[in-house]
Amino acid sequence: MPRRHEPEDIEDYEDDDTGAAAPAWRRHLLTAVLAAAALAAGFLVPYVMYLNHQVSERFGALQWQIPTRVYARPLQLRPQLAMDARTLKTELDAAGYLEDEAGERPGSYSQDKGLFTIASRGYMDVDGEVPARRIEVSLSGGRVAGLRDAATRKAVKAARLDPARIATLYGQRQEERRLVRIEEVPELLVTGLQAVEDRDFSHHHGVDLSGMARAAWVNLLAGEKRQGASTLTQQLARSGLLGIGKEQTWSRKFNEILYALILESRYDKRTILETYLNQVYLGQRGNQAIHGVASGAELWFGRDLDQLSTEQVALLVGLVKGPSYYDPRKHPERALERRNIALSMLHDTGLVDDAEYERARQAPLGVTRQPGVAAANRFPAYIDLVRRQLANDYPESALQGAGLSVLTGMSPSAQAYAEGAVARAVEALQTGKRPPLQAGVVVTDVHAGEVLAVVGGRDVASHGFNRAVEARRPVGSLLKPYVYLLALAQPQRFSLASFVEDTPVTVQLARGKTWTPDNSDNTSHGTVRVVDALAHSYNQATVRIGMQVGPERLAQLVRVLAGIESQPNPSLILGSTDQSPYAMAQLYQFLASGGEIQPLRAVRGVLDPEGKLLKRYDTAPAAAQEGDSIAANLVTVALQQAVSEGTGRRLLADGLGRLSPAGKTGTSNDGRDSWFAGYTGDHLAVVWMGNDQNAQTGLYGATGAMRIWSGLFSRLPSAPLRVPGKGLDWQWVQPRGSYVTDADCPGARRLPFVAGAAPAYAPCAPAYEEAAADGGEAQDGRGGFWQRLFGRDRAPEPAPATEPPAQPAQPVTPPAP
Repeated sequence: MPRRHEPEDIEDYEDDDTGAAAPAWRRHLLTAVLAAAALAAGFLVPYVMYLNHQVSERFGALQWQIPTRVYARPLQLRPQLAMDARTLKTELDAAGYLEDEAGERPGSYSQDKGLFTIASRGYMDVDGEVPARRIEVSLSGGRVAGLRDAATRKAVKAARLDPARIATLYGQRQEERRLVRIEEVPELLVTGLQAVEDRDFSHHHGVDLSGMARAAWVNLLAGEKRQGASTLTQQLARSGLLGIGKEQTWSRKFNEILYALILESRYDKRTILETYLNQVYLGQRGNQAIHGVASGAELWFGRDLDQLSTEQVALLVGLVKGPSYYDPRKHPERALERRNIALSMLHDTGLVDDAEYERARQAPLGVTRQPGVAAANRFPAYIDLVRRQLANDYPESALQGAGLSVLTGMSPSAQAYAEGAVARAVEALQTGKRPPLQAGVVVTDVHAGEVLAVVGGRDVASHGFNRAVEARRPVGSLLKPYVYLLALAQPQRFSLASFVEDTPVTVQLARGKTWTPDNSDNTSHGTVRVVDALAHSYNQATVRIGMQVGPERLAQLVRVLAGIESQPNPSLILGSTDQSPYAMAQLYQFLASGGEIQPLRAVRGVLDPEGKLLKRYDTAPAAAQEGDSIAANLVTVALQQAVSEGTGRRLLADGLGRLSPAGKTGTSNDGRDSWFAGYTGDHLAVVWMGNDQNAQTGLYGATGAMRIWSGLFSRLPSAPLRVPGKGLDWQWVQPRGSYVTDADCPGARRLPFVAGAAPAYAPCAPAYEEAAADGGEAQDGRGGFWQRLFGRDRAPEPAPATEPPAQPAQPVTPPAP
């Protein structure tokens, strides 16, 4: 007989579908589970949908901000180029070349005394792709003696080396990244990354449970954490792309897993792996975060990915675990241990054979002493000029983070030597009595107008006031050569052999005022030749010539040549205008180039992220007009004499006579500003030295700025200055007269004249020499025997200042920086 249930028992049981009774607690548990599942589903489904939307927005439309990179000029080697071993090494080091025993791998070189073997890297220039090549360069006597292809052993006419990276223009984030396609990444790096970080990457769906178990087992056996449990997809999810925080919390891990699952469901393995290779964090340089394997290889090894050795690949992969903790420059022991662990994993998985494994384990870390990635802005004064010259075509917002390549004209060696010259001169001249000295330097190429170096102050790394471009100070005698340029452009009136009075002169000014300038030595020198008046920078003689050619013409000339605006007052003749070193470099470029109009430029061209040319700036300058060229070369001859015999003669004691340089000193009133502008066959440099408070320094052009110029050219290889003979007629002139005479005439001087404008010939007669010895001829060269004999010995008096003088052809005004 069935048992009869009591009422309270009936409450604890209910029939199931089979008619059997079920306990009440099971019913409550099932209800709770179903309710929780419903609640979870109600929360999880919309949350997963939200995360899926985030993936669509951030990952699906991924656009990294790629920094704009600024490059120096490529070093173009050719036979007979002025070059020495120290400068070539400076250029190679700046471009991240590594010295080894063979110079076989791209980006490396070897040196055997004066013979360099260089393996260049391919790059994109303004005229297209320049392929990698291996060349041999032999140096001798301060020049490139030979240049040949290392493979064919045949001589080559020229070779370009890939340029140094000198600055980086970032966007909102200070992230360094070079995007690569997965096909551009070495296979060992792709497979090695998976072997070390995620062996089941090809098979899992974002989360690898077996990998977690294996990592736990390996770490247990090793007694330390040697393997991580996160997949590459999980690492990518928390890399910053999807906004997951780095704090170690359960919620972060939960989000990471969900993101990984969503990524795997939406994208193929190739896309995920390629994104990881471009996103992975591999180190830091200052404020620059280094992302991606390509930038990581550059940071640690100064190499492209395809140039990495097995041990370097292993170190790069090993650094993924912790770039700061395993920093090979700060913690080489940790880095070596981590690299060897990665190598063992490559060996265990069969990616590296026994022999290569043993070789790689014995190899050094192979990192460069300095980070291969360029600092954000190592050369602030030069980059300031770059920004100014790009401003019309590329606003600042269009440059930052745009992935462009800005190709400039900077010479790393010229920049280094200019910076060193400033540092040495300031240290030597900074006495306790002098106010703090500052300097500005601009160095250019006289052949094409490229700006090779800019120094904005004694602190070359300072991002403050750029004195080379912004400082406007009285230029003093630096303007005098242009007074003589206007005069010598009138060969019917003036030549270098003409005579001019260096005697007290008074100039009538407006409102009844007068101006009576003195010479810097407070001495008048009588009648002197034009060439000597300029070489010795005589004020009184220069004012006499300047008033004849006209201050208005002088103001017009400097405006046309350099965009310099100035008042056409008589004092302009002696340099009463405030200008920057850059403006004066633009002005002197006309003389240094032999009369060509060469607008100075710091930028050669701009390439888009794919290497396509967007804009080119390095167009060839217009050829010099014949009259301009002849007049410029005549002034150059006088400025060479200023170095050999005049105000710049200390350069000869410095050993720079080998360059036959032309130069002009300048000093403002009370010794507040010291200037020197000088040029050789290859380079022009304009230097200013002074004080920011405009205090007296007690320095002249020769004792201040010229010391920097000398320090620069004592190191910078440059060709001697040779004045072209075209359009000039070199003749010997009488010692104190104006006629052409014999070469063996005692005291005769050889000077150039405009072809067809040389004076008549007169023999070197003994009577003349006796008269000169007896004082029969006046010391000013206008009296004596020859005047009595010919009645023509005296130089013709210049026409009155009211007569409109002839004017050299006016070129196009160059653009301002």
